[in-house]
Amino acid sequence: MKQMALDIGLASVPTLANFFAGPNLDALSHLRLWSTSPTRSPVPTYLWGEGGCGKTHLLAAVHEALREQGLRVGSLDANTLNPPAFDEAWSAVLMDDVHAYNLEQQHTAFNWFVNALTPATGAPRWVLATGALPPADLKLRDDLRSRLGWGHVFALQVLSEEDRRAVLRQQADARGLHFSDEVMNFMLSRFSRDLGSLMQLLDHLDQYALQTQRAITIPLIKLMLESE
Repeated sequence: MKQMALDIGLASVPTLANFFAGPNLDALSHLRLWSTSPTRSPVPTYLWGEGGCGKTHLLAAVHEALREQGLRVGSLDANTLNPPAFDEAWSAVLMDDVHAYNLEQQHTAFNWFVNALTPATGAPRWVLATGALPPADLKLRDDLRSRLGWGHVFALQVLSEEDRRAVLRQQADARGLHFSDEVMNFMLSRFSRDLGSLMQLLDHLDQYALQTQRAITIPLIKLMLESE
């Protein structure tokens, strides 16, 4: 059955606190430690895994954690056009979906990597990158690929359906919402298995049910999506 992606314009901010770790606890613990002190060591971190495993959520969550500390970071993803030069004011460098970088972005990523680890001023900066493949399998220039695999590497796993069901039930109960088994099955089978998208759907359902003063049912979910 084809799953629907959720794109209903919610402004939920990814954080390390609202990431359900499941089998990815080691990666989450590592990011919690390093995001509190991104200049503690020049060792980079690379997260990889298939879509829906949470790597982009974690990258955005680290960005938010650093921003809350008043720190500036350099950010690069496959959609970044005309990326800027490395800025000595950055405290960290964050690179998302490196597997999809074009030649210019690869050049920028390598330049940022070198400048982050051997800066002209200050201590080395932390480099955090994500991709869909392990470092050795990335179709990138050799010098960039080798640097991505040099430090801490974490293979992220997508949550099992049992884990996603448990999280949805827990979060629904915390909001005082009642989900029948039919509603739960509908949400898990029809929408993206990305937990972040499911949490956004849950937030929106909570608001919509409150506005309409109706219980959450499959017809209500369909009505909410049609109204967007």
